[in-house]
Amino acid sequence: MNPLIRFFLKLVSGLKIDMKKNYKKVRNIQQAITPDVSNRYTILDHKIYSDAGGHNIPIRVFLPNASRKPGALLFFHGGGWVIGDIETYTPTCARMADLTGQIVYSVDYRLAPEYPFPAGLNDCYNACEYLLEHYKKNDALMTGEFTLIGDSAGANLASVVSLRLRDRGKKLPDKQILIYPATYWDHHEDSSPFDSIRINGKDFGLTSEKVQDYMELYVPNPENRKNQEVAPLMARDLSQQPKTLIITTEHDPLRDEGEAYAYALEKAGNEVYLRRILGAPHGFLTYPDVTGAIEETYKIINRFLYGSNHKSSELQSKAEKEVQTENKYESANEDKPISGGILNLLRKESEGRSRVLSLAEKEKLGEFIALMRDNDEKQED
Repeated sequence: MNPLIRFFLKLVSGLKIDMKKNYKKVRNIQQAITPDVSNRYTILDHKIYSDAGGHNIPIRVFLPNASRKPGALLFFHGGGWVIGDIETYTPTCARMADLTGQIVYSVDYRLAPEYPFPAGLNDCYNACEYLLEHYKKNDALMTGEFTLIGDSAGANLASVVSLRLRDRGKKLPDKQILIYPATYWDHHEDSSPFDSIRINGKDFGLTSEKVQDYMELYVPNPENRKNQEVAPLMARDLSQQPKTLIITTEHDPLRDEGEAYAYALEKAGNEVYLRRILGAPHGFLTYPDVTGAIEETYKIINRFLYGSNHKSSELQSKAEKEVQTENKYESANEDKPISGGILNLLRKESEGRSRVLSLAEKEKLGEFIALMRDNDEKQED
């Protein structure tokens, strides 16, 4: 990781913020520092009424500035189910619409602890069910595939919404994209089965302590945290899921559980495409793209959205060839000027590169899942 970025992340990690007491202050700070991009993009606000909850679910619609491509993305934002909202993620969603060429629907689901599990999940599910049925009818230009996408806690919600749709016999999205997802319930360094919680849990912005605080705010009752609608990696049946892209990051406490979910989905017979972004921390999708990580991510996303419909093994083989080609290209151009000044220094290490996992790493994911099952069974006993 670039030394300047590493230094900044370590400073952020060292801030003593008690999320359980100060989550409202963090929300206010996020809103205050979010740039206003409304004059640069076509943004439409709508609401979906929830019959079950008796409230409105705000939906913000983003249209790309460039020519629209077939398909739509339904986005659930991150923030540990506690922070983040439709406003703070507006720049991210606007960029997503432009870089994919697709219309983006962003859901402003209810947040914990004011609305603990399953309130936010129910909002996301209701929005997805409605849009799956009506989005093509409401827009004559809208054709093509419907994709669920989310980052962090939003990726958790996307994965759970997909499982709930299957379990209730509903129509499924064509694809899902899970960006550094939370898929497990235990993030204590001394008890988690995942090494990344210990390796990346202190100095890379998001700490394992904060992740656990978010989980406890979202699901106050510990007995409910092993529910597959909180921790989808706990699901005994992961079959019949849409074609899935999972993107993880090298310096993320959630890295291993996200990759383990990809492994479990594939073992259940699903078509899965997994890629790890190198040199990047958790949450980078909302940062300025000073390292090229976001550019790399959207290359991967667009190949997934618009590439050929090969099976998982073929996609993986293709991805490995792409990694080799891209690494050669980036190595040859490592010192090529980008735009001058600080950006050149930040990009010098070509941190936007990504790779697929080796066979040994895939086998390690199986070991993680076995350890997870063993720990959970012991606790139940």
